[in-house]
Amino acid sequence: MSRQILLVALMVLGVALLAGLTSLLVWQPGVFAAESHAGAGAMLDPQVLSWAYLAAALSTGLASLGAAYAVASVGAAAVGALAEKPELFGRVIILVGLAEGIAIYGLIVSVLILNKL
Repeated sequence: MSRQILLVALMVLGVALLAGLTSLLVWQPGVFAAESHAGAGAMLDPQVLSWAYLAAALSTGLASLGAAYAVASVGAAAVGALAEKPELFGRVIILVGLAEGIAIYGLIVSVLILNKL
């Protein structure tokens, strides 16, 4: 039983790490672009841009890690509760949805960071 939990935890962490790296790679080409981005007519320092893109990627990646852990914990408890009382489905699905909302909050933060550029 503990080996299964460890395997599921490693798979969830792997997927969250992959999501974080993917978001970093999606925004990376803008960091090293030859032309600089102009926000409201001002030239931005490339180092500032690289930190902003890194912050956006980290907010998405770490929020995905937190959401993965929360969904794994709540989902396991939800399946156990549903096995005993199937009428709790409506309440349980709300709790799993709230845990998944953590990833959406991280995505919103990264969008807000990118809109400031």
